Amino acid sequence: MATLLLKNCHLISPDVDLPNAAVLIEGEKVKRIFAPGDALPAADSVMDMEGDMVMPGFVDVHCHGRSGEDFCDATDNAITTMAVDKLKEGVTTLLPTTLTLAEDTLATALQTAANYVKSGVKGCKVPGVHLEGPFINPKCLGAQNPDFVRKPDIEEVKRLNAVFPVSKVSFAIEMDGAPEFAAELLSEGITPSCVHSAATFKQFQEGKDHGLVNLSHFCNQMTALHHRDIGLVGAGFFYDEVYIEFICDTLHICPDMISLVFQLKDIDHIQLITDAMRAAGMPEGEYTLGGLPVIVKDGAARLASNGALAGSTLQLCDALKNVYEITGMDLDVLVRTTSWNQARALGFEGIGKIEPGFFADIVVLDDDFKVKKTFVNGELRYSA
Repeated sequence: MATLLLKNCHLISPDVDLPNAAVLIEGEKVKRIFAPGDALPAADSVMDMEGDMVMPGFVDVHCHGRSGEDFCDATDNAITTMAVDKLKEGVTTLLPTTLTLAEDTLATALQTAANYVKSGVKGCKVPGVHLEGPFINPKCLGAQNPDFVRKPDIEEVKRLNAVFPVSKVSFAIEMDGAPEFAAELLSEGITPSCVHSAATFKQFQEGKDHGLVNLSHFCNQMTALHHRDIGLVGAGFFYDEVYIEFICDTLHICPDMISLVFQLKDIDHIQLITDAMRAAGMPEGEYTLGGLPVIVKDGAARLASNGALAGSTLQLCDALKNVYEITGMDLDVLVRTTSWNQARALGFEGIGKIEPGFFADIVVLDDDFKVKKTFVNGELRYSA
């Protein structure tokens, strides 16, 4: 197998911060890590990282769109554009995320994901999709379309899963049959998550008894912390084992809340996401989300009808930069939140770290967190 040596790396991986390191890649996987001063081997190719940060490729488990496209446009061009352009922000594994829409629209979108994987296009890995809705509380819509809200239905999920793997489903745990639905998802190898929900803490606990240990876009469209009922936000703090997705754009979550969460929440259970919509990577102006008009101004995407936040324009490299600047935490700790925690939460093996035996999914960033290079399975797929 061909070998590639990345030298002069500032290697940052969970619990690893190693300047002047080198990474030997053999085929699709990391073969060996070299510390400063180690003799470096010969390789078929050598690339000088010039002291830039070298991290595990990011895993975005909640992303609706990018570069003018939305996954639920249900076109081959939409998913291909997303999967290729997410490389520009350091993402190597992507879960395209749906909206609350009709089943036939969702099925067509999932078919485009299947087409992308078969096409061999050199973009992100797409191991599955994330269904956000349609099984949500109609009183907690956010930017979801009320016309397509429906009760939890495992048979619908099974039909969609037969089109393309469903990795995660976000729904409201207080809906009729939802706790049992969570258990049914787990029996199908699908991760249940709660959001767009008015659940009480007790209702979450019932869901947790059925295997629910994930909260999607934490704090947004879920019951807030209150001294008479701590709700879903309280549940995220109460249970260390509950994974939370976190949109760190400083709009969905203010800097003080970001700081608080990173002070109180177990770092191994925080997952940075973008929740990006089609305006990510695009100029400000008028867009749509799930058929609803959206205006993007001053970095915020909001519904034209009522001003509600409608996804984000966030890029994952910027989310990491925001958290680093707000919390001051060490990057070898924070880097858990960009890939390793996602991999553990969803059972994705061989990604999330740079160490021997792991896939060589790697992002190279400068000191301002701008992406310079992105490798997938040891192959350079993006270079600035």
